[in-house]
Amino acid sequence: QVQLVESGGGVVQAGGSLRISCVVSGGTFNSYSMAWFRQAPGKEREIVAVAQWSGGRSYYGDSVKGRFAISRDNRKNMVYLQMNSLKPEDTAVYYCAADTSVVVSMDSDDYDYWGQGTQVTVSS
Repeated sequence: QVQLVESGGGVVQAGGSLRISCVVSGGTFNSYSMAWFRQAPGKEREIVAVAQWSGGRSYYGDSVKGRFAISRDNRKNMVYLQMNSLKPEDTAVYYCAADTSVVVSMDSDDYDYWGQGTQVTVSS
């Protein structure tokens, strides 16, 4: 059974930085595409970033390009999201997700496993 557990969320002032983490247990982590999604109250879940299984390629949602960076450590079964220049509109619950297919996707419907989420709040 594959389990994902996020950590590192919290409250940060606008313009600040935060790094959130996700540890994956079970399955074959180094074959999965790993992604971060987020969902704000009253809004649909949206893609934040995706890291290819090898970590060689990454993709970002338009709203976070140039500010956020996804990375992964296949030795530790960890994926990270470094968030810089945070804005109040980045406030959301951030979810870690794993896709067992070989095709990198930015569609949440393609992801097979999900964490419980971690709250990130950016104050103005």
